[in-house]
Order: sequence, then C-alpha cells, then structure tokens
Amino acid sequence: MDRRAGPRREGETQGRQGGSTDDTGLDQLLVRAADGDEQAFAELYDALAHTVLGLAFRVVRDKAQAEEVTQDVMVEVWRTAARYEPARGAARTWVLTLAHRRAVDRVRSVAAGRARELRAAVLEQERSFDAVAEEVEVREEQRVVFRCLTELARELRLPLVLAYYEGLTYAEVAEALSTPAGTIKSRMRQGLQRLHDCMEAAS
Repeated sequence: MDRRAGPRREGETQGRQGGSTDDTGLDQLLVRAADGDEQAFAELYDALAHTVLGLAFRVVRDKAQAEEVTQDVMVEVWRTAARYEPARGAARTWVLTLAHRRAVDRVRSVAAGRARELRAAVLEQERSFDAVAEEVEVREEQRVVFRCLTELARELRLPLVLAYYEGLTYAEVAEALSTPAGTIKSRMRQGLQRLHDCMEAAS
C-alpha cells in the first residue's frame, strides 16, 4: 500500500467509537503496521481514531477541524509507524502525543493567520491615513479632529484610529499591536483626553 495516501479515505474518522484492544495489543498492532500490515493498522485505527478525535476537539474546539486533525494524525501514524519504539512507551501514548502536537499546531496556525490579518489592517491604516485626511477636510470640525490626531504620538493615535475608524475591539487592537489590553485601554483614554484638549484649544 502507498503510505503517502494512507490506508483509509478521508472522512472515515466519523462514527468510530474505538475498540477494546488493551495497550499491549495496541503496541503489537503498531509494530505490525510498521511492517506494512494493513489489517493491523485498520484495527489500530478502529481502536484509537475516536480517542484522537476527542483529544483534537478539546484542543481546537471545532468539529470540522478536529476531524481534519484526526485524519492527518492517522495518516501520519501509518507513514511513520516505523519510528515507534515499544521500549520507550505505549502505542496509545505515542499516537496521542502526535495528535496533541498536530492539534496545537492547528490552533497556532489559525491564530497566526488572524494575527497576520490584523497586522495587515494596521499597515493598511498607516498607508491610508493621508487619504482619510482628504475625506475629513469637508467640514471644519473634521479638519480639526484630523489635525489633533496627527499631533498625537503614534502609540496614542493608532489605537484610536483602529478602534474608531476600523471598528476593532479593545482585544483586537491589543492583538494587532502586540500590546496588553490594559495598556491599550490606558493609551486610548490618554489619547482621547489629549484629543479633547486639542479640539477645545482650537475652538
């Protein structure tokens, strides 16, 4: 069998309730699977897939992603079964360690994607700041607001722009700027006060 494709079709994870094979039996099945025994792997799959799915779901908190993680893990087990060393631990532990690592990687990947999107929003806001100026010049009050914003230090201006122009929450602003939420709230309060003082002086 081609180990690159895996011995089972994607989607077969659902419905598996796990077998009653004890740990010693699982160890033997994994050793046999390492030798290319497809029947042994099928039994190992039936015994552990549901447990892997449960662990993955507890980490990623999403059913569809947990199923994808489970499929990936079981394919990885089939491909790398030869790396398993019975003397170093039970097969169940070895498989669940792979599952936990893969699930954590999935969570980190999703979080990294979210962070990239927020950083892109910050950069785009910086690039479009001059364009915002052209729009707010329509009314005198808006021109004053913009002028006062530009006079703020960047660390005070950016949280206000992201919150009031981009509609981000405190938490999203904090994540976008890689700064604690408490610090962001403090900077926004300080920025709003300075903005108010500036506008009062201009009126």
